[in-house]
Amino acid sequence: MNIIKGIIRYLDHIKEMDPAARSYLEIVLLYPCVHIMWNHRIANFLFRHNFIFIASYLALRGRRKWGIEIHPGATIGRNFFIDHGMGVVIGETTIIRDNVTIYQGVTLGGTGKETGKRHPTIDDNVIIGAGAKVLGPIVISKGSKIGAGAIVIKDTVENSTTVGLAAHTIKIGNKTFSRQIIVKDAENK
Repeated sequence: MNIIKGIIRYLDHIKEMDPAARSYLEIVLLYPCVHIMWNHRIANFLFRHNFIFIASYLALRGRRKWGIEIHPGATIGRNFFIDHGMGVVIGETTIIRDNVTIYQGVTLGGTGKETGKRHPTIDDNVIIGAGAKVLGPIVISKGSKIGAGAIVIKDTVENSTTVGLAAHTIKIGNKTFSRQIIVKDAENK
């Protein structure tokens, strides 16, 4: 009975988050988020019990079928909602807490520089806008909002809104220039 209540709570959460959701039937049959999460729950169980190949196969099947790539090792809490999920990528050591919503094209990935915990931790009640990239073993704190297209490589504070690009330096040959110098140089020309 707890499973049924959990499913109903999840469907209620989706109806609450998406004004276009008209019925439970529509959500269950037509929302890729629901299917990929059922797929991920099984893959994650198998992954945690050392059935790595089968878990990875399920994750690959999910990516092909619904366009959402979730590593079977990722930890995902209750009421995770992916709205318009195409192109979402979630890395192996990602931790997503409860009541998190993300939109299409979001990457919760690594930077390629870390070992061990390489992916972000997304705390409760976070919303991540379309196309945002949250990279590295950072923490997106409770109640935060990440704007569409943002590149986030540093921890956020609770109930904050983070927008924009993080890149500030560029390397040309052996010289590294700060963004401000390049912008000023461009303005002088």
